[in-house]
Amino acid sequence: MASSSSDPQNLITKADNLTTLSFTRWNADWINATVLYEQAANAFKIAKDYERAKSAYEKASKGQEMLSSPWEAAKNMESAGAMSKELRNWREVGDFYRRASELYIECGRSQAASDALAKGARALEDSQPEEAIKLYTDACTILEEDGGEQMSFDLYRAAASVYIKQEKYTDAASFLLKLGLAADKCNATNSQTKAYLSAIIVYLYAQDFKQAEKCYNDCSQIDGFLRNDHGRCASKLLAAFKDGDIEEIKRITQSSIISNLDHVIIRLARKLPMGDVNALKANSDTIKDEEEPLDENDLT
Repeated sequence: MASSSSDPQNLITKADNLTTLSFTRWNADWINATVLYEQAANAFKIAKDYERAKSAYEKASKGQEMLSSPWEAAKNMESAGAMSKELRNWREVGDFYRRASELYIECGRSQAASDALAKGARALEDSQPEEAIKLYTDACTILEEDGGEQMSFDLYRAAASVYIKQEKYTDAASFLLKLGLAADKCNATNSQTKAYLSAIIVYLYAQDFKQAEKCYNDCSQIDGFLRNDHGRCASKLLAAFKDGDIEEIKRITQSSIISNLDHVIIRLARKLPMGDVNALKANSDTIKDEEEPLDENDLT
């Protein structure tokens, strides 16, 4: 049985007394109080008393702020966020990790600030997907403002994955294209072209051939895409859709190029084609038939 001096609630009481001003205490003792709050928080966490652990970590974070130590304050705030996750208090999860990120920014640590937001986003993917997207987006922004585009790739992929789970395919493709733009800025050609092919697959899965074709044409403005295996794969895939060739679509989606994409994209690709590709072929043939034939005698 824990002694009264090591009982976490007693530690909280002692710390509160050290920070409460009175006739006999004119200055708060944040140095000793913060140590006690952190000890109590860890003890509550071990005991799985997550509510009181969360409260203690909050107080410890405030203590570190009072001691002008934003790094330690941020770490305690992240711990409070983790406790809120255990309690399934989703609104607080986002709030705590956002505050942790702000504290990391205060001490000039953009990577840690972005990581804090990403942790919050991962915790909220299932319960609050829209908030998770916002956190992922802000995490990417922090990195890009600091010239760390390459560190944002996984965050864009994660955000796209959340959108795919929500069946918001246009938004998912948009984030994949943002990934491509970030990759372009740091000359990561392979990541860039993979992102473009992935976006095209998402559009095809959503049965939006027109947008998939537009996406391909836009991406083809970039030299590296046309000369890359991902670009050639996209071209063949779109051609197979135009021809209504289901066997060719299946063959392409089983290729090694597709197998090396992210798992969530592979799963979509392996389900292609969605909808009636023969209708697409018929529409394509109709357009060809309606085109006015060239009159070789009329060269004016």
